[in-house]
Amino acid sequence: MRITEEALKQAWHRLAAGSDLLDDAMFPPTGTSYGQYEEHVEDGYTGLFLVLEEDGTVWGHSGPYDEVFVAEGLDEALYCLAEEAVRGLDGTVTGRAGLMDRIDAGWGRRFRGGGADGTAPAPPCGRDPLEGFAWIAGSWREQAPYTNLTFFRGERVSAERIALLHGADPEQVAAGTRLSDLRGADGRADWDTLGKSYCFGQTGDWTFLLYHDTPPGAWADADAFAELGITETVCLSACSAKAIYTFDYVRDGHRVDDGGIIELIWYDRGRSPFDRRGPLDFVNRAIRRAELDHPELTDEFALYFHALETSLGLGLPREDIEEGTVRAARWARRDG
Repeated sequence: MRITEEALKQAWHRLAAGSDLLDDAMFPPTGTSYGQYEEHVEDGYTGLFLVLEEDGTVWGHSGPYDEVFVAEGLDEALYCLAEEAVRGLDGTVTGRAGLMDRIDAGWGRRFRGGGADGTAPAPPCGRDPLEGFAWIAGSWREQAPYTNLTFFRGERVSAERIALLHGADPEQVAAGTRLSDLRGADGRADWDTLGKSYCFGQTGDWTFLLYHDTPPGAWADADAFAELGITETVCLSACSAKAIYTFDYVRDGHRVDDGGIIELIWYDRGRSPFDRRGPLDFVNRAIRRAELDHPELTDEFALYFHALETSLGLGLPREDIEEGTVRAARWARRDG
């Protein structure tokens, strides 16, 4: 059932009247179609705009084509409006949580949980994120050490087999070649070597494969991949020249997403990057926990990677990669 503009406006005014924090919070303009929002953007409007659909869904858009929330029902719409209002009152996620407490204690708990249903927040992780997966976030944005960070999980997955099926040189895999072996006397590898090589290994129950590109024919042996019993894959890819960074998660043969490849550039601290009722809401919760635990981290990518570690268990061996002792191999030589 559609929530009318008048019903939502009256409910918002009642809420604002009961909290001094919302005295100056204006009710945003509304419409019943995305086209009306586009018209506002074309006219130069940059604030929050609500689209009220017939099924009761309320979409919150801000600025030029930036979707900031999707709410179902009056209570959730009011919660999302309050969450947007406190963004302008405190620049920290911890501070906003306290302000949400003052508006409604239940909303404060919901905000700390990071999800849509008010589930209690996860316990603090209790560790330094830069000692975990987050350490690589900064250099990865510049495509270092590799453009693609790919992870595989399954009963019979092995790092060596994954590397071979992607076209790694069997002799180097068998010999236990290390990244340092691919470098020259100055300790560096030229671009041709890096562009046609892999690093691979195991962290926890994930096998990782790092690379810039794969040779023709990689992934061609579908039967061999099927024998590995891969149940989950995660691929993070970076293109620094275009500022495009993606997160692609596949579980049991199905992509887990909100309707397409996720571009990490859209993460905005204090906002849930994924649909709060969607299959990636568990990442929303992990990100909110990271924001609350680690306000000292100013790099949103580091926070995001830390959340992927706590929610999915991803990781990379920092010392092995930095010292060049991680397993590595060039592309296999091809006859002709």
